[in-house]
Amino acid sequence: MNPVFDQEFEALVEKFAELLTGCSNPETVEKVRKWAVYNHIHKSMPALTNHWNQNHPEAKREVRLLFEEIRSLNEAWRAQRSADTATPPPAGE
Repeated sequence: MNPVFDQEFEALVEKFAELLTGCSNPETVEKVRKWAVYNHIHKSMPALTNHWNQNHPEAKREVRLLFEEIRSLNEAWRAQRSADTATPPPAGE
């Protein structure tokens, strides 16, 4: 593939991870990448994910934990952002 495209696409995924969770470290980016791919497959081909889940119950549990972690990170990030915007600036600014 085109290395420029690869680099630009990686930057897109990193930004998505940052906007979704508040962090863009490599571990979080990889979790968001897996979350996004699984989420897309589940929405576009639910029978495939149902079949996969039945054949791979341990992996299904891992996916569930991943979804819960991403949701938790997103909720914490949104709460932090809303708290930051709700806090008035210090006096004198």
